[in-house]
Amino acid sequence: MPKHKSKNKPIADPANHSDNYWEIKESLEKEGKRLFVQKIFADWCKSCGICVEFCPAGVFEKSKNSIPVIHNPDACTGCRFCEFHCPDFAISIQERYPDRRKKKNGA
Repeated sequence: MPKHKSKNKPIADPANHSDNYWEIKESLEKEGKRLFVQKIFADWCKSCGICVEFCPAGVFEKSKNSIPVIHNPDACTGCRFCEFHCPDFAISIQERYPDRRKKKNGA
C-alpha cells in the first residue's frame, strides 16, 4: 500500500530531533524558552545526592538504587549547578538547540 505524504506541516516539537532545526529553534526563541539536555554518567556517580537536593528546578530524583535519574528534563533552566558541584564530574548539561551559524540566504 503506497504511503501518502501529508500536506500539513509538522508541529515543532522540541523533543523531536528532526531536520527542521531552525523552525524549532525560532519557535522556542519566540516563546523565550531554552531547552537543555542532561547527561548522567552512572559509572562515575557515587550517589552523593547533591544534584537531587540542590537542583532549583527539580530535574533529578533518586532511583531505588539511590542513583540520580532525570525526572523532568524540560524543567532544566541551564543554571548548571549540578554540573559544577558534582564531585565526580558525572553530570553534563548542554543546550538542546545551540546557536549555529546560519547563512544570509537562510540555509
